[in-house]
Amino acid sequence: MKKDIYSFYELIQEYNVKVPIIQRDYAQGRDINIGLCGNFLKTLKEGIIDDRTINLDFIYGNVKGDEFLPLDGQQRLTTLFLLHWYACEKECVNKETRNILKNFSYETRLSSRRFCEALVDAYSNISIDSETKNICSQIRDSSWFFLSWKDDPTIRAMLRTIDIIHNLFKDVERIWSSLVNKRSIVFHLLILEDFGLSDDLYIKMNARGRLLTPFENLKAEIEDKSTKSGWEKNKTAMERFSHKMDDRWTQFLWKNFRKDNSVDNAHMNFITIIVMAKLSTGQILKGNDRLEAIRKLNENSFARDLIDYIDNETFEYLYKSYDLYFNLFENDAMPTLSIDMWRHTPENNLLYQVLLGTNTSYTHKVMFFAQTEYLLRNADIKQDKYEDWMRVIRNIVSRADLTPDGKRSDIIRSPETFNGAINLVSELASGSSNIYEFLYNNSISSTFASKQVGEETLKAKIIIKYPKYKELIQKTEDNELLRGSISFALECANYKDDIASIDFDKLAEVQLVFEKYFNKDLESGSLEFDKLRRALLTIEVEGNYRFYDYWWSYWNAGNAEKRKLFPLYREIEYFIVQNNFRPYFKKLVEKLIYQSYDDIISNFTKPGNMENWQYRLIKEENLLKNCQSKYIAISQDRSYCFLLKSKRPPDIEGSKKIV
Repeated sequence: MKKDIYSFYELIQEYNVKVPIIQRDYAQGRDINIGLCGNFLKTLKEGIIDDRTINLDFIYGNVKGDEFLPLDGQQRLTTLFLLHWYACEKECVNKETRNILKNFSYETRLSSRRFCEALVDAYSNISIDSETKNICSQIRDSSWFFLSWKDDPTIRAMLRTIDIIHNLFKDVERIWSSLVNKRSIVFHLLILEDFGLSDDLYIKMNARGRLLTPFENLKAEIEDKSTKSGWEKNKTAMERFSHKMDDRWTQFLWKNFRKDNSVDNAHMNFITIIVMAKLSTGQILKGNDRLEAIRKLNENSFARDLIDYIDNETFEYLYKSYDLYFNLFENDAMPTLSIDMWRHTPENNLLYQVLLGTNTSYTHKVMFFAQTEYLLRNADIKQDKYEDWMRVIRNIVSRADLTPDGKRSDIIRSPETFNGAINLVSELASGSSNIYEFLYNNSISSTFASKQVGEETLKAKIIIKYPKYKELIQKTEDNELLRGSISFALECANYKDDIASIDFDKLAEVQLVFEKYFNKDLESGSLEFDKLRRALLTIEVEGNYRFYDYWWSYWNAGNAEKRKLFPLYREIEYFIVQNNFRPYFKKLVEKLIYQSYDDIISNFTKPGNMENWQYRLIKEENLLKNCQSKYIAISQDRSYCFLLKSKRPPDIEGSKKIV
């Protein structure tokens, strides 16, 4: 007949007791349960002192090999484990006997398991006597106690229980002998399989338990996959992924990137972005399967099947990336990113953005991957080379097709474009130590954003051939209006097809014009913006003063042709990329080298072929100032125009007619 009554020590001698993944956290030591825990321990104390046996009723569970997985009784078993540990520590039980306590652990909640192991290993490191007031503070101050463990609810509850045990048992003698030799505390062990009970009951009975967080699950799955695949067979225990995750990596995030008293979300965001990038460059998935996985991970950093996308290559990259950022922050060696990222400027820095950002776009993720690639490939970080690399990537990912109303969709806004951008970054990264030299000497096979890559190559050729103008090129591309594309500025400086044709003195003057007049968004109704519009109306190209022809519509109510005078500032960017109309803006820039808006407007005299209403728009400030829509409608004979009251007025009423 099988034995059914056990003491705790007998149980862990016969089985490795592992609290399974489905079980809730240890709850007896919680603040709200301190009274319950204290009463339970008082009962145990009375049994030990009175030398009588306390029976704790049934402990249910299943046996798998030499492991016992408790279904009901986890709380009592954990408290008994802590009481046995206390007895060992207080009475200096020998190390060999004490190590039997390691047969009790938590199956998957790694931090709880590590804590139990470390607690047993901390032999004679804790001072316990009747004068000791607080054991928990000693444990938390120990060198082996990870800062991240303070965030584990099971560990917090265990620490409270230890202090309760100490307050009750500090004057009790021979606790270990009573527990182990006299078997003063026992329970009935009920193996479910022996009674034909299934795992379904096991699960239903534990529905009240707290499930592991997505990160706790993923961490356990990565450790399991690494162990089974032998990814870390040559690493020491201290160097393995699971140990570093519980130790330095989590402490690093806890110190720098904690939010809502947790770092789980930060870990998941970091891992997910690395996995997304490596899906693009790796071979786990291809075609639509790859794109669908990227889409899913972008929408949900807590995808349950994330582990399926981690192979050895991704695992190694993830490991190196964690170590990379830990070491950079630890040594205060993280390079700063001082260049403007325009609409994708991170909330703090790129690492903060991907770990804790609330609006982390595909573009942010590509930029973060680019930064990581540079830092992994270049042990000797040079601030100027780092920023050269990041600005080239910034310029590429910031360009996209413009609409006439100045709206620019992100170029990286889908799994397809994310995949293309990541592969381009990966190709360029081999030259990240000197990106301009790399672009000068190499052809790029990726077809992603080929037009802007071509412009970056052109800039590289200029900088390599004329290094003294590097700062000028970079100051020009940093302009708020140009945002990385300087082809228009180069055209203003006489560039044709040969960089030898560039007038760099003229380019410097053009750059100053853009810095002075076009380096910030202007409100539609601002006086400065109206001056820009009025100055443009003075510009003649091929005998015409009609820059507004860049956009056309018809206004039925007034039987007139609608035009607009840049209702939005960003429309100017669309305007200057159009070959038919950019000469107007080029001439304006050339005038602004020597004159201000006020000079251009005041010095302008009406030519014979200009309509009077247009001349009035130039000279009379209040006309455009009072036209909030910045739309006009020109009569068919061009003898008058309407200043429209709105973008789409249904009738003439409210629109001002000028002749």
